[in-house]
Amino acid sequence: ATDEEVIAWAVHATRLSATPGALAALRQMNLEIDIRGLLPTIRVPTLVLHRTGDRYVPVDVSRFVAEQVPGALYHELDGIDHIPWVGDPGAVVVAVREFVERIWRDRPWEEIEPDRVLATVLFTDIVGSTEKAMTLGNARWSELLREHHSRVRGQLARFRGHEIDTAGDGFFASFDGPARAIRCARAVRDAVAELGIEIRAGLHAGECELIDGKVGGVAVHIGARVAAEAKPDEILVSGTVKDLVAGSGIQFEDRGLRTLKGVGEWHLFAVSSGAEAA
Repeated sequence: ATDEEVIAWAVHATRLSATPGALAALRQMNLEIDIRGLLPTIRVPTLVLHRTGDRYVPVDVSRFVAEQVPGALYHELDGIDHIPWVGDPGAVVVAVREFVERIWRDRPWEEIEPDRVLATVLFTDIVGSTEKAMTLGNARWSELLREHHSRVRGQLARFRGHEIDTAGDGFFASFDGPARAIRCARAVRDAVAELGIEIRAGLHAGECELIDGKVGGVAVHIGARVAAEAKPDEILVSGTVKDLVAGSGIQFEDRGLRTLKGVGEWHLFAVSSGAEAA
């Protein structure tokens, strides 16, 4: 916008909405978010609008988004303003109205597709379970394992996780929210530590196929590979999970790029043990 009155209003509104520190933190958070890997999982009608001369976000960014979202409609508008209601908002309204009318006419939601869901998967595993079982003996180990399972299931219920499978001493669960999944993993780690048990855990978020009520697919394999990289008492997450919980207060430590068997290279982060940032 070149209207001095509008510019003055925007500056005033920004100053009233946040302190300089909060604004800097918000900007940094936005710069760190990377959801490119999730764009192909979007399964709803999508319209991407971009003003050709936008001076805040390059037009190539929106073109990329439209290419990655299945079936997305891309439309460029004249103008230089980033905020949709500044400049020529009428053109935005027309484009949105035409999109909604087209979607209502074509009714794409009536097409039959395999069941898919965006989920966060959690894998946990007891560290040194074989050695501990040998030391304790069958009876005591079985008793300890039952208590471990009870505590894990208690935390899954608390954080609304869905138990998918239990293989030996490990758990595989899914969540509809990544922040809740991370907090569940921390609670599980703390709960079983009281039993003298150390676990490792890994999380990933992505599109999963629903097969007989259970999640499956590539995202599940990635989650399992992430967990396999974790050290004792460590909770590792993929970069996708870290980006999805931006602003939650959960803190991470960079563990760098790792080549995960069969699923390529992924940037991993460890969940910090300290309190969450305010």
